[in-house]
Amino acid sequence: MSEPAGTTAPPLPEGRYGRQSDREADRRLKRIGAVCGVLALGLVAWLGSSYLIRETTINGAVPSFEAVSDGELQLHLAVRKSDGTAGTCTVRSQGEDGAVVGVADFPVPKDGSSYDAVVSLRTTTRGTTAELLGCTPAK
Repeated sequence: MSEPAGTTAPPLPEGRYGRQSDREADRRLKRIGAVCGVLALGLVAWLGSSYLIRETTINGAVPSFEAVSDGELQLHLAVRKSDGTAGTCTVRSQGEDGAVVGVADFPVPKDGSSYDAVVSLRTTTRGTTAELLGCTPAK
């Protein structure tokens, strides 16, 4: 007996030729999206917490300085901090040849949320820079 002219070939076995069904592809994409979402949320949380931690520490700057003699620099120390946080800021000066000519720690009082002062840094020879190395809160 011969087949009628309008019939189709039997369906191919599932998975035999490497094609995934649409449901399987959708599930896989959803899993990948969920993993990417969790990673993105973790990154946002990490960046946010590091920002908050940084804001509770002491941040300073040396906006200006002047060499008043071969053995002294006067510098403006500007510090932002949390109210009630004391600490210490370390400043370094280098000579014309790049050698370190002076380093000093300056105390930051705990009162207020900012501290501005003109301080003197003693140097071994004429200082040409005034660089804030960092500020650390008191323990």
